[in-house]
Amino acid sequence: MAAKKMAAKKTRNVVLALVLCAVLVLAVIFVGEMARQDRLDDAGAQLTAQPGPGTAEGTAPPVDLARRIADDPLAVGAVDAPVVMVEYSDYTCPYCGAYARKTQPEIVKKYVDSGQLRIEWRDLPVIGEQSVSAAVAGRAAGEQGLFWEFNDAVYTAAPERGKADLSEAVLVKFAEQVGVPDMDKFKADLQSQELLERVHTDMRQGTGLGLNSTPTFVINNQAIPGAQPMEVFSQVIDEALAQVK
Repeated sequence: MAAKKMAAKKTRNVVLALVLCAVLVLAVIFVGEMARQDRLDDAGAQLTAQPGPGTAEGTAPPVDLARRIADDPLAVGAVDAPVVMVEYSDYTCPYCGAYARKTQPEIVKKYVDSGQLRIEWRDLPVIGEQSVSAAVAGRAAGEQGLFWEFNDAVYTAAPERGKADLSEAVLVKFAEQVGVPDMDKFKADLQSQELLERVHTDMRQGTGLGLNSTPTFVINNQAIPGAQPMEVFSQVIDEALAQVK
């Protein structure tokens, strides 16, 4: 009888410990997301030198990360679309792949094709050296007008779990698969310091905002962390569209 009581007490202690651990993990996640959103709010003052119309002096305006560069190979959607969603991603990130395969096509169909949304890619290669090499390769494909085709090919082939193997040989095969016309130029661009610096520029901007995980999406000053379901994106995009009407 005493042994049973001891066993029951031990079980309760284990359950309580597990519950406590779960609460602590949730608290850390919540604090981290709050800190990330605070950094995005604070960054508004840095990204916009002067307060715009309707912005009280001393009040940080919304973060505006949109570049709106005409013919930008790393963007999809009208350059004058009312809302821009900035995507920070890593080619070796399985969650980025999940978003690209499942959610992005829905967003493009509902919002980009209708002219309401523009998506602008930003490299945030935080996982490893292959992340950086793949980011440069994506830009190398973009130099020949095939950025999104290359992007789609990489993520379509990516594993559901774990990192993709994106060695230089694999990246070259993806370029051949999507029909990059000048493969000699593509291979040379894999070593381009200019393209590498563009990748680093995106990464510095993202980490400067406190972003350290992928994918992360920013619409106005609202961050969407992770490969969220379509409903989450729709809610934030619809709210942003309502603000500009």
